[in-house]
Amino acid sequence: MRFDTSQHMRLSQTMRLAPRMIQSMEILQMPMMALQERIEQELESNVALEQVEPGADAGETDASTASDAETESDDRLERRELVVGEDSGPASADDWQRLSNLETTYPQAFDSEDRAPSSHSVGRTAGERDRKMDAMANIAARSASLTDQLLDQWRFAEVDTDIAAVGERIIGYIDADGLLGADLATIMDQNRTVPGVEAASLTPELFDRALREVQRHLDAPGLAARSNQESFLLQIDALEAQDDEDDAASCWADVRTLIRDHWDDLLQNRLPRIAQKTQMAMDRIHAAMELMKRLKLNPGRDLVDADVPPVIPDVLVEYDENSDQYVAALSDGAMPSLRVSPRYEQMAKDKTFDSQTREFVGNNVRNAQWLIESINQRKNTLLRVVNVVLARQREYFDQGSQALKPLPMIDVADELGVHVGTVSRAVSDKWLQTPRGMVPLRKFFSGGTETQSGESMSWEAVKATLQEIIDGEDRSKPLSDDEIVDDLKRRGIEIARRTVVKYRQQLDIPPARRRKVHN
Repeated sequence: MRFDTSQHMRLSQTMRLAPRMIQSMEILQMPMMALQERIEQELESNVALEQVEPGADAGETDASTASDAETESDDRLERRELVVGEDSGPASADDWQRLSNLETTYPQAFDSEDRAPSSHSVGRTAGERDRKMDAMANIAARSASLTDQLLDQWRFAEVDTDIAAVGERIIGYIDADGLLGADLATIMDQNRTVPGVEAASLTPELFDRALREVQRHLDAPGLAARSNQESFLLQIDALEAQDDEDDAASCWADVRTLIRDHWDDLLQNRLPRIAQKTQMAMDRIHAAMELMKRLKLNPGRDLVDADVPPVIPDVLVEYDENSDQYVAALSDGAMPSLRVSPRYEQMAKDKTFDSQTREFVGNNVRNAQWLIESINQRKNTLLRVVNVVLARQREYFDQGSQALKPLPMIDVADELGVHVGTVSRAVSDKWLQTPRGMVPLRKFFSGGTETQSGESMSWEAVKATLQEIIDGEDRSKPLSDDEIVDDLKRRGIEIARRTVVKYRQQLDIPPARRRKVHN
């Protein structure tokens, strides 16, 4: 076997994404809140990035403000210089002397960061409270998880040691809705050994007793139930004990009968069959069903605060009566104005500084420039896309969702001269504040169908029409899916029955059998 080396030439084309391009795509795809967080992080980490104070000119700032900004930036730079110098060896005497001179010249910068608040802290007078610390102290603490809360409640239960130990294991299987996520046989099989309990004592009877005790001692009724039906029955027992009146007690007895003995018929809205089996009048059944509204489908959700992030619109759309047009404006009032620090931009070119410092400052200047350019490009692209939407979907803003037209992203991309991926990133997680309320930008981009009159109608408009038909139906004789198809056809919209079923499910509309109101 012979080994040799040789040289070959090959011509090829490859496409690589530069870090600047990747950052630009990331900034474009970010919603408003994520972009604000990204800017705050960059302001903390990049010494060359400055925030222009409100009311100040973008090109120049007040002398005192600029002086404070330079002081803070100098402090950050000097500290970073020492950190960078650690890799090449211990700091020299000149480094320590420069740091000592800086501390002597600008004592307030060191006092505000490294020492306790003092009378000469920047921006505060003696005795004045720190507004940032006050704001942090007023932020609501994150609530404990559902499992932690239930375990805390269970520790106060006066039960036997074996039941207390097994109960802790059972609580670990309670899901976010407050229901038991596994049957007792599975829980027992996965907990063959429990600390503090003899193996011979781990019987099905012990787990069943522990489950009943857990259900009885937890504060919220209905927790640790094995099904919604059992959870409702537990809640009925608790609510019936609270209502002392005889009429309420009899009503709760009817509710218990319906849920315990006629669960399937109740779910399928077969009320006449229930009335026939129970010999109850329809008014009595309706009264019991009205009382069911006090029952909670997910009792565990009330113990944990829902983490629902607020929606901040990226674009504001208003109607201009003078021009009879809808005008879009970026909702960037909460966005800080940024600029590259002129001081550090000059420092990156100043050869009196050593090469290591100039390289560090130069990298920060370039990163700051890229970030500002990416944000400006995001604003420009987003506004251009929204303007196309306003022109193409004018009927929606005038008439409502039923006037939405099909608008493929590829058409918008061709009109703007950009890639379709750019349009997709621009509309991702973006919201519009319009005269018709808060609307996701993605809603305006969908396929559609053509009506019998030759007009284009988006699938969102078809859904809105379907919703209108069902809202106007006679609930004593609700429309079947076939009848909805015929009604849509009379309106010029011809779609298949399976499409009606799919859209009805997407709109969370039950079938006709469950929509029927029995008198």
